[in-house]
Formats: sequence, structure tokens, C-alpha cells
Amino acid sequence: MGDVELIESDILEYLKRHEAKELLRFVIVGSVDDGKSTLIGRLLHDISAVYEDQLSAVKKATTMEGETIDYSLFTDGLAAEREQGITIDVAYRYFATERRKFIVADTPGHVQYTRNMVTGASTADVGVILIDARLGVLEQSRRHAYIASLLGIPHLLVAVNKMDLRGYAQETFESIRAEFRRFVDGLSFRDVTFVPVSALRGENVVSGSTHMPWYDGPTVLGFLERVPISADRNFGDFRYPVQYVLRPNLDYRGFCAQVASGVVKKGDEVMVLPSGKRSRVRAIDTADGERAEAFTPESVTLRLEDEIDCSRGDMIVHPDNRPRVGRSFEAHVVWLHERALDPHKSYWLKHTTRMVRMQVDAVRCRVDLATLAEQPAETLALNDIGRVAITCHQPLYFDPYAKNRATGSFVIVDSLSNNTVGAGMILDSEVAQPADDGMDPAGRTQVSPRERAEKLGHAGVTLLLHGASAERLRVVAFALERRLFDLGRVAHVLFAGEGTASALAWAARACTDAGLVTICVGAGDAAAEVRDRVGEARVRDGEVGADGAVERVVERLLSVLA
Repeated sequence: MGDVELIESDILEYLKRHEAKELLRFVIVGSVDDGKSTLIGRLLHDISAVYEDQLSAVKKATTMEGETIDYSLFTDGLAAEREQGITIDVAYRYFATERRKFIVADTPGHVQYTRNMVTGASTADVGVILIDARLGVLEQSRRHAYIASLLGIPHLLVAVNKMDLRGYAQETFESIRAEFRRFVDGLSFRDVTFVPVSALRGENVVSGSTHMPWYDGPTVLGFLERVPISADRNFGDFRYPVQYVLRPNLDYRGFCAQVASGVVKKGDEVMVLPSGKRSRVRAIDTADGERAEAFTPESVTLRLEDEIDCSRGDMIVHPDNRPRVGRSFEAHVVWLHERALDPHKSYWLKHTTRMVRMQVDAVRCRVDLATLAEQPAETLALNDIGRVAITCHQPLYFDPYAKNRATGSFVIVDSLSNNTVGAGMILDSEVAQPADDGMDPAGRTQVSPRERAEKLGHAGVTLLLHGASAERLRVVAFALERRLFDLGRVAHVLFAGEGTASALAWAARACTDAGLVTICVGAGDAAAEVRDRVGEARVRDGEVGADGAVERVVERLLSVLA
């Protein structure tokens, strides 16, 4: 019995069947105006997943010449999107057929919205890339395929759209397929399928095409309904990041979480990280009662046979199949914020249910999204993708992203604004681990030079005063300090003494690192060591001279510091 008949005859049985259907998440990407929103709208329309009031509203809003329905309006809901005829933000739609339930993410095609595309694709089982048959394979097409591969999407469907504008020519489709196949063969997709479509005319979207009899493959919906995704989940590595400890009474202690990957059974021996304590699974509880086993992505409560100290952020695993434990690793990072990555700043890193402080050891490279080549870089700007070396202040329990998307992914959070600023995927590379002493990495401040400069209104600098008597230098130094203070700049005067060249250099370095204008008086022979310790770029020469009013000398020195 079909869904429609079952709804009319037995709604409870329909709901039970609907709940048991397999869920597939897919994302539609492509260049600007390739027809992504039109394809989704046509798909929803042809499977009768559009309400009558929605259809009526879209018909009224349609302004396309010669068309009664602009199918893109079913997903492009923002006013700016409808005005420009493009997608700006990620639009999610939910629908179901008799075979499966679906969540589709319609993502923007513009380069400046790469972060939106990454957000929509991060949990997808299938990536659908649209290519305009008139334009062929574009730079943006390759860029989106690379990002989809980077995010670990296993299945790729390439829909060559607008075939009606090329006379449904087989040669056009074959040429695009051959060119794009050469590119994606070097990426990590498990399989790649090509379909010639006309989203506007509904050709090969839900039903087959009478205009393309030379094509005998699946339609877009046919592919989505039949692509095998159960094997994509990691059932081999049990990972259970504890989210909450349930203790309703003295006789019950359960650990609540979603099974991130793998399978757990009643009676299994398990280990709790980081303590390393072992026990066995006494029971697996759900809202419907006890279970004999649980598997990803189910949310359950585990009860153990022994009383073990375990709380949020800890991870329960099988002792003979453990994740990596460490504080340092390398990862691909997609930068999501207008404010560029500051390598000297401390951020929060959110990994599974664990939140720890992190530092960027180095930005190894940035990916040129035009050529996909790796380029040297010192930071990452908005929408940049790069390879970054990271050290956390506490150990993480992780797997490479290519092996386990659940424990191989993380997000970076700004420690001041709490904004999510980056998304990362841990690479399968061995990185030397620092000594695990449970303390923050030595010498690591949590305030970067740029943050200090923004807070104080100026960067740290050292001014070496010379060229006059000790008394005159002293008078000028304090007059300059007063003038700087009145101007809103924080200054401090240092005096050199006999045999203290090294101490003066270290003091100047500390004050300058703190963002102060450091005025050194009588450095003499210590000047060279101060320059070397502080850094030539942060040292200014301040010749005072034996003559002239102190006020004029101060004004001249201000210009030196400008």
C-alpha cells in the first residue's frame, strides 16, 4: 500500500512506516545561476511535496518571461534572493518519498559565500553538483567538488543542467562528463554519477526524458532513492562522547550521549578516556526501554557495572579499539569569520562534547581555490581553506576525519565574542606530541599582540634615548611619558645601570610585548642587545641633543613614534 492510501486508511501505521524510513542528507552546489534552486523546486513540485498555498504564492511571485512557475522561489525565501534571482544563504527543505526521507541543503554559488556552502555540506551523504550545459566546467565547479571531497562526502551526482538550451545534444553531455571526470578522479569520492537534466522542463529530475533517449541512467530522484548510504557510516570504531550524567536517584547512574560511531552491546568491555578505567556495559537504556545493542547515530544511555568517574567531555570506547589521544595535530581549516585567523591568539576548540583552549602553532599553507594549489600563508581570511598545525591545552580523543567524520571534525570559537570562526577536519598525519603535564603550553599567552594593540590603541615599541647628559635624558623621558599618557598611549620609562645590559634588554622586551611604549634612558653599550632582544622592527632611535626646549624635543620624538 502506498503512502497516500495508508494516510487515508491508517495514519498511525503511516507514521510508524515514515519513522522507519532511511534518512538521506544531500547538498546541491554549483556556480551562480546554474539552476540549483530550480532543480530543488522542480523536484518538490513533481513529487507533490508543495502545499497549495505555497504553489499559489510562487505563481503570484513569478516574473520570468514565458513561465507560470519560477521553481527557484520554493527555496529562495530571502527578499534579496528573490530580487537578484540567486541564493545567498543555505536553504533547507524536508521531504519524503515511499523509499526514503530527505533533507536537502540548497547552498549559494558565489565565492564570497563559501562558508555557507561548507555549512550546508558538512553533514551530507550525497553531493549534487550542477553544471550549466552552455558554459561547461567552470572554476567554481572544480572548487565545489574539491570542498565536497574535503568534507568527506562519499557520493557525488553531477547534473549537467539546461540541456534544453543545447538541443539535448549527447555530444555536449559527453564532453562535459569527460572533462569533469578527469578532475574528480583525483578526489576522494567513492562514486561519481553523471545525469543530463533540464530542471526547468523537468527532464530526468523525477521522470525520464523523451528528448534524451540516448541516456539510460537514473533520474536525479532515482539516484537519491537508491544510492547505498548505510555502508558509509562507521560501524567499526565505537566512540561514545559523554554528554550528560543521569542520576535521578542513588540506584541509577547512566551516561547519556549519541553513539558517534560504531556499535555497543550489552556485556561489552569498555574503557573510559582519559582515566583508562575499564568496566562492562550493564544496560543500554532508551525511552522505549532496555536494548541489547545500540549503533550510530542513536542516542542512548549506558549503565556500567562499576562505579567509574566519568563526566561530560570524557569518551567511552572499546579497549582494543581506541582513538588517538593527544594535544597536537594538523587539520584542514575553513575560516568562517570576517576577522582573519590570528596565529598568536588563544581560541576555544569544540570537539565532540569537549571544549578546550587551543593555539595555532603554524599555518602550513592556504589553498588557492582558483587553482587548488597550496600556497604559503601566515593567516587565513574569510572563506579561506588551509592546513594548520594546532596544539590544545588538554588532550583530545580523535580519529582522522577521513576515517571518522564524527571524531575527526571540530569547530573553532572566538574566546572573547563566542562566535564560531572556523571549522576543521583532522588530517591523518603524525605530529610530535608535547609532554602531557596537564598544563598550558609553556610561554603561551592567551592575549595576542594584535588584541593588545586594539585594546591600547597602539602597538608596543621601544624608544632608545641618547645624545645628551643623563639628567637631560631623564627630564625628556618623563616629559615624553606624560605627553604620551595625555594622548591616550601607555608608556613606561626604563633606566640603564652598570652591568645590566641583559636585564635592560629583557625588561624592554617584556614591556614592548605587553604593548607599551618603552622609553629606554642611557642604554649606551646595551643598545645593541636591546635591538637584538626586542627586534629591530620594534625599536626607534630617539636622539635628544644637548640644546633646545624640552617641549620641542618631545614633539619631535612623538613624530619618531608615529
